[in-house]
Amino acid sequence: MVVVSLVVQLALLLFGGTDSNTGDSLAGVSVGRRLADFLSYFTIQSNLFVLAASLTLALDPARDGRVWRVVRLDALLGISITGIVYWTLLAPLVDLSGWALVAGMGFHLVSPLATVVFWALVGPRPRIAWSTFGWAFAWPLAWVVYTFVRGAITGWYPYPFLDVSEVGYGPALLAVGGVLVLGVLLLLVFRWLDRRLAPAPR
Repeated sequence: MVVVSLVVQLALLLFGGTDSNTGDSLAGVSVGRRLADFLSYFTIQSNLFVLAASLTLALDPARDGRVWRVVRLDALLGISITGIVYWTLLAPLVDLSGWALVAGMGFHLVSPLATVVFWALVGPRPRIAWSTFGWAFAWPLAWVVYTFVRGAITGWYPYPFLDVSEVGYGPALLAVGGVLVLGVLLLLVFRWLDRRLAPAPR
C-alpha cells in the first residue's frame, strides 16, 4: 500500500496534480520544489520507514540487529503519530478527491492501521530495548530541526500548526512538545506490549 501511494503521489507531483497531504494544487510549483516539499513531510518519511521495515521482514521474518530495531521502532512510532495527528488535527482541513484521495488514504489510514496490527500479530519480538527507545527519537528530533531551519529559509512548513509565520514560534514549539509527549507515551506502550505479547511464530 505504501508503494502504491508513493507511485500515485509521485505521478501527481510530476504532472501537476494535487498534494495528498494538503489537498492543494501543485500547478505553478517547480518539479524540484514539489519533490523537496514532498520528502519533507513527516508523513512521507514515516511511510518510507514502514516500507523499509516491511521489505526487510518479508525477506527475513526473524530480522534483528541494532540499526534494524531502531528502523522498525521508528516505523511503528512515526506511522502511529502520522495517523493520530492527521485524523485529529489535519483531516478536517484537507479535501481530497480522485487519485489524491487514494494516496492520502494509503498514507494516513491503511499504512498506520496495517503497521500497528501486523506488528501486534507477527512481531518479531522482543525487539524494543531501552537503548532502542532512546535512539528512536533521533530521527523525529532531527526532522523538527530540519523543518524549522528549512521553513525559515523557504517560508514553507509542512503542517499549519508548525507554520511560524502564521502561528508564531511559541505555539509551533508547543505543538512540537505535545507531539513529542505523544511519542514518548506511544513508545512506552509499544515497549510494554513488546514484552507482554507472545513471540510471533517464524
